[in-house]
Amino acid sequence: MIELGVNIDHIATVRQARQTVEPDPVWAAALAELGGADGITVHLREDRRHINDRDVRILRETVRAKLNLEMSVAKEITNIACEIKPEQATLVPEKRNEITTEGGLDILAAHSVARNVIAEIVARLQGRGIFVSAFLDPETGQIEAAKELGFDAVELHTGSYANAQTESQRQKELVRLTEGGKLITSLGMRLHAGHGLTYHNVLPIAEIPNMRELNIGHSIICRALYVGLPNAVAEMKRLINRE
Repeated sequence: MIELGVNIDHIATVRQARQTVEPDPVWAAALAELGGADGITVHLREDRRHINDRDVRILRETVRAKLNLEMSVAKEITNIACEIKPEQATLVPEKRNEITTEGGLDILAAHSVARNVIAEIVARLQGRGIFVSAFLDPETGQIEAAKELGFDAVELHTGSYANAQTESQRQKELVRLTEGGKLITSLGMRLHAGHGLTYHNVLPIAEIPNMRELNIGHSIICRALYVGLPNAVAEMKRLINRE
Protein backbone atom coordinates (compact mmCIF):
# COMPACT_ATOMS: atom_id res chain seq x y z
CA MET A 1 0.00 0.00 0.00
CA ILE A 2 1.26 3.49 -0.88
CA GLU A 3 1.37 5.91 2.03
CA LEU A 4 -0.26 9.31 1.56
CA GLY A 5 1.40 12.31 3.16
CA VAL A 6 -0.91 15.33 3.23
CA ASN A 7 0.87 18.67 3.02
CA ILE A 8 -1.03 21.28 5.07
CA ASP A 9 1.16 24.31 4.26
CA HIS A 10 -1.70 25.84 2.25
CA ILE A 11 -3.89 25.98 5.34
CA ALA A 12 -1.24 28.12 7.00
CA THR A 13 -0.94 30.25 3.85
CA VAL A 14 -4.61 31.22 4.16
CA ARG A 15 -4.09 32.04 7.82
CA GLN A 16 -1.04 34.19 7.15
CA ALA A 17 -2.84 36.11 4.39
CA ARG A 18 -4.75 37.88 7.14
CA GLN A 19 -2.12 37.49 9.88
CA THR A 20 -4.72 35.91 12.14
CA VAL A 21 -5.18 32.61 14.00
CA GLU A 22 -7.41 30.73 11.57
CA PRO A 23 -7.59 28.41 9.79
CA ASP A 24 -5.36 26.44 12.13
CA PRO A 25 -3.10 23.86 10.41
CA VAL A 26 -3.18 21.81 13.61
CA TRP A 27 -6.92 21.31 13.18
CA ALA A 28 -6.35 20.51 9.50
CA ALA A 29 -3.86 17.80 10.43
CA ALA A 30 -6.42 16.14 12.70
CA LEU A 31 -9.03 16.19 9.95
CA ALA A 32 -6.55 14.80 7.42
CA GLU A 33 -5.80 11.93 9.78
CA LEU A 34 -9.53 11.27 10.15
CA GLY A 35 -9.62 10.93 6.36
CA GLY A 36 -6.87 8.30 6.47
CA ALA A 37 -3.66 10.30 5.94
CA ASP A 38 -0.60 8.19 6.68
CA GLY A 39 1.48 11.29 7.29
CA ILE A 40 1.30 15.04 7.76
CA THR A 41 3.84 17.08 5.82
CA VAL A 42 4.83 20.66 6.64
CA HIS A 43 7.61 22.91 5.36
CA LEU A 44 9.14 25.11 8.03
CA ARG A 45 10.70 27.77 5.83
CA GLU A 46 13.42 30.08 7.06
CA ASP A 47 11.16 33.11 6.47
CA ARG A 48 8.19 31.39 8.21
CA ARG A 49 5.89 32.49 5.38
CA HIS A 50 3.25 29.91 6.30
CA ILE A 51 4.09 27.18 8.82
CA ASN A 52 5.71 28.60 11.95
CA ASP A 53 7.51 27.27 15.02
CA ARG A 54 4.31 27.10 17.06
CA ASP A 55 2.71 24.90 14.41
CA VAL A 56 5.47 22.31 14.28
CA ARG A 57 5.75 22.09 18.05
CA ILE A 58 2.03 21.49 18.53
CA LEU A 59 1.89 19.14 15.54
CA ARG A 60 4.69 17.10 17.10
CA GLU A 61 2.50 16.66 20.17
CA THR A 62 -0.78 15.97 18.36
CA VAL A 63 -0.10 14.15 15.08
CA ARG A 64 -0.61 10.42 15.47
CA ALA A 65 0.43 9.55 11.94
CA LYS A 66 3.95 10.21 10.63
CA LEU A 67 5.14 13.81 10.84
CA ASN A 68 7.29 14.74 7.84
CA LEU A 69 9.19 17.99 8.20
CA GLU A 70 10.36 19.53 4.93
CA MET A 71 13.40 21.67 5.63
CA SER A 72 16.39 23.48 4.22
CA VAL A 73 19.92 22.79 5.42
CA ALA A 74 20.00 25.97 7.52
CA LYS A 75 21.51 25.44 10.97
CA GLU A 76 18.53 26.99 12.79
CA ILE A 77 16.05 24.69 11.05
CA THR A 78 18.25 21.66 11.62
CA ASN A 79 18.38 22.48 15.33
CA ILE A 80 14.58 22.66 15.48
CA ALA A 81 14.24 19.34 13.66
CA CYS A 82 16.65 17.66 16.07
CA GLU A 83 14.71 19.10 19.00
CA ILE A 84 11.18 18.12 17.96
CA LYS A 85 12.22 14.85 16.28
CA PRO A 86 9.67 14.30 13.49
CA GLU A 87 9.52 10.74 12.20
CA GLN A 88 10.80 11.98 8.86
CA ALA A 89 12.73 14.98 7.56
CA THR A 90 12.88 15.80 3.86
CA LEU A 91 15.69 18.10 2.74
CA VAL A 92 14.49 20.51 0.06
CA PRO A 93 15.91 23.56 -1.75
CA GLU A 94 14.60 26.92 -0.63
CA LYS A 95 14.51 30.36 -2.27
CA ARG A 96 13.01 33.44 -0.66
CA ASN A 97 11.35 34.70 -3.86
CA GLU A 98 9.74 31.43 -5.00
CA ILE A 99 6.00 30.82 -4.68
CA THR A 100 6.55 27.11 -4.15
CA THR A 101 9.53 24.77 -4.38
CA GLU A 102 10.77 25.03 -7.95
CA GLY A 103 12.90 21.92 -8.29
CA GLY A 104 14.90 19.26 -6.55
CA LEU A 105 17.79 19.79 -4.18
CA ASP A 106 20.92 20.14 -6.34
CA ILE A 107 23.46 18.06 -4.49
CA LEU A 108 25.89 17.98 -7.40
CA ALA A 109 26.11 21.78 -7.59
CA ALA A 110 27.39 21.94 -4.04
CA HIS A 111 31.16 22.11 -3.66
CA SER A 112 32.85 19.50 -1.48
CA VAL A 113 32.55 21.52 1.73
CA ALA A 114 28.81 22.04 1.24
CA ARG A 115 28.33 18.34 0.50
CA ASN A 116 30.13 17.52 3.72
CA VAL A 117 27.70 19.81 5.53
CA ILE A 118 24.74 17.95 4.00
CA ALA A 119 26.25 14.62 5.02
CA GLU A 120 26.72 15.91 8.56
CA ILE A 121 23.10 17.10 8.72
CA VAL A 122 21.84 13.74 7.46
CA ALA A 123 23.92 11.93 10.09
CA ARG A 124 22.83 14.32 12.82
CA LEU A 125 19.15 13.86 12.02
CA GLN A 126 19.53 10.09 11.82
CA GLY A 127 21.30 10.19 15.17
CA ARG A 128 18.08 11.60 16.61
CA GLY A 129 16.11 8.70 15.17
CA ILE A 130 14.78 10.66 12.17
CA PHE A 131 14.31 9.00 8.78
CA VAL A 132 15.87 11.33 6.18
CA SER A 133 14.73 11.87 2.59
CA ALA A 134 16.12 14.03 -0.22
CA PHE A 135 13.79 15.88 -2.60
CA LEU A 136 15.49 15.40 -5.98
CA ASP A 137 14.92 15.66 -9.70
CA PRO A 138 15.05 12.23 -11.41
CA GLU A 139 18.70 12.50 -12.44
CA THR A 140 21.19 9.67 -12.08
CA GLY A 141 23.98 11.80 -10.61
CA GLN A 142 21.71 13.38 -8.00
CA ILE A 143 20.31 10.02 -6.90
CA GLU A 144 23.74 8.41 -6.66
CA ALA A 145 24.98 11.39 -4.64
CA ALA A 146 22.04 10.98 -2.24
CA LYS A 147 23.14 7.42 -1.59
CA GLU A 148 26.72 8.56 -0.99
CA LEU A 149 25.53 11.20 1.49
CA GLY A 150 23.59 8.64 3.50
CA PHE A 151 19.95 9.48 2.74
CA ASP A 152 17.37 6.84 3.63
CA ALA A 153 14.96 7.80 0.85
CA VAL A 154 14.56 9.97 -2.22
CA GLU A 155 11.38 11.88 -2.98
CA LEU A 156 11.26 12.42 -6.72
CA HIS A 157 10.23 15.91 -7.80
CA THR A 158 7.23 15.41 -10.09
CA GLY A 159 6.82 19.06 -11.07
CA SER A 160 7.98 18.67 -14.67
CA TYR A 161 5.59 15.76 -15.13
CA ALA A 162 2.70 17.71 -13.59
CA ASN A 163 3.42 20.79 -15.70
CA ALA A 164 3.84 18.97 -19.04
CA GLN A 165 1.70 20.58 -21.74
CA THR A 166 1.42 17.64 -24.11
CA GLU A 167 0.92 13.92 -23.69
CA SER A 168 4.29 13.19 -25.29
CA GLN A 169 6.03 15.50 -22.82
CA ARG A 170 4.14 13.89 -19.96
CA GLN A 171 5.16 10.40 -21.08
CA LYS A 172 8.77 11.50 -21.43
CA GLU A 173 8.76 12.80 -17.85
CA LEU A 174 7.04 9.65 -16.63
CA VAL A 175 9.83 7.54 -18.16
CA ARG A 176 12.43 9.69 -16.38
CA LEU A 177 10.62 9.26 -13.07
CA THR A 178 10.24 5.52 -13.57
CA GLU A 179 13.92 5.08 -14.37
CA GLY A 180 14.84 7.26 -11.41
CA GLY A 181 12.64 5.11 -9.22
CA LYS A 182 14.41 1.95 -10.37
CA LEU A 183 17.78 3.44 -9.49
CA ILE A 184 16.61 4.62 -6.08
CA THR A 185 15.33 1.20 -5.08
CA SER A 186 18.35 -0.60 -6.55
CA LEU A 187 20.55 1.53 -4.28
CA GLY A 188 18.54 0.47 -1.26
CA MET A 189 16.69 3.73 -0.66
CA ARG A 190 12.95 4.16 -0.20
CA LEU A 191 11.04 5.65 -3.14
CA HIS A 192 8.79 8.67 -2.55
CA ALA A 193 7.35 11.28 -4.95
CA GLY A 194 5.54 14.58 -4.86
CA HIS A 195 4.90 18.09 -6.21
CA GLY A 196 2.05 19.17 -8.45
CA LEU A 197 0.20 15.88 -8.18
CA THR A 198 -3.58 16.01 -8.53
CA TYR A 199 -6.56 13.67 -8.68
CA HIS A 200 -6.19 13.75 -12.47
CA ASN A 201 -2.49 12.97 -12.89
CA VAL A 202 -1.46 10.98 -9.83
CA LEU A 203 -2.28 7.43 -10.92
CA PRO A 204 0.67 6.90 -13.33
CA ILE A 205 3.02 8.07 -10.56
CA ALA A 206 1.36 5.76 -8.04
CA GLU A 207 1.90 2.88 -10.48
CA ILE A 208 5.68 3.36 -10.65
CA PRO A 209 7.15 0.10 -9.29
CA ASN A 210 8.07 0.16 -5.60
CA MET A 211 6.47 3.55 -4.95
CA ARG A 212 6.09 3.81 -1.18
CA GLU A 213 4.93 7.35 -0.40
CA LEU A 214 3.27 10.27 -2.16
CA ASN A 215 3.19 13.75 -0.64
CA ILE A 216 0.32 15.88 -1.94
CA GLY A 217 -0.99 19.20 -0.69
CA HIS A 218 -2.51 21.81 -2.97
CA SER A 219 -4.90 19.54 -4.87
CA ILE A 220 -6.24 17.93 -1.69
CA ILE A 221 -6.76 21.29 0.03
CA CYS A 222 -8.56 22.61 -3.07
CA ARG A 223 -10.88 19.59 -3.14
CA ALA A 224 -11.48 20.02 0.59
CA LEU A 225 -13.12 23.41 -0.03
CA TYR A 226 -15.99 21.54 -1.66
CA VAL A 227 -16.15 18.15 0.04
CA GLY A 228 -14.35 18.66 3.34
CA LEU A 229 -10.82 17.63 4.24
CA PRO A 230 -11.52 14.08 5.52
CA ASN A 231 -13.42 13.27 2.31
CA ALA A 232 -10.75 14.85 0.09
CA VAL A 233 -8.02 12.81 1.78
CA ALA A 234 -10.06 9.61 1.63
CA GLU A 235 -10.68 10.11 -2.11
CA MET A 236 -6.98 10.52 -2.82
CA LYS A 237 -6.07 7.56 -0.63
CA ARG A 238 -8.51 5.31 -2.50
CA LEU A 239 -7.27 6.59 -5.85
CA ILE A 240 -3.56 6.00 -5.32
CA ASN A 241 -4.19 2.51 -3.96
CA ARG A 242 -6.88 1.65 -6.56
CA GLU A 243 -9.41 0.79 -3.89
